[in-house]
Amino acid sequence: MDDDASNGFRRHRRRRSRQSSATVDHRRAGFGPADEGDDSGGEAEEGSAEVWETFNDSFRQVQSVLDRNRVLIQQVNENHQSKIPDNLVKNVALIQEINGNISKVVSLYSDLSTNFSGVFHQPNENENGTVVAKKGSVKGKNTEA
Repeated sequence: MDDDASNGFRRHRRRRSRQSSATVDHRRAGFGPADEGDDSGGEAEEGSAEVWETFNDSFRQVQSVLDRNRVLIQQVNENHQSKIPDNLVKNVALIQEINGNISKVVSLYSDLSTNFSGVFHQPNENENGTVVAKKGSVKGKNTEA
């Protein structure tokens, strides 16, 4: 690849990495804590806050591992371009660490997927113990008087 194309790719990658660090308003996206009119009560809001805190922590862990891999990959590239035998030997350990980090990311995303799925498959209960569906409709009990 020529230098112009390579530099263009690097600029695109840097710009893209800045975009990926933007925060998302989960409520506006429809995935945030309980909406107004939700019958689930204050406990659900506390539970939602805990769930989102857990998700945020998991995403921070993933981002940390990915940032580490970015540094490792840059080092591997520099070592490879230098063609110094000792640096090429160092690449073996660096690549092994990269592979281990990829396994960590896969595991973290798997846990995130399981947790996310679990949140949306377990019913919410309001303060009366009534099971409430996600959109506020009541399941399992007749609420008509």
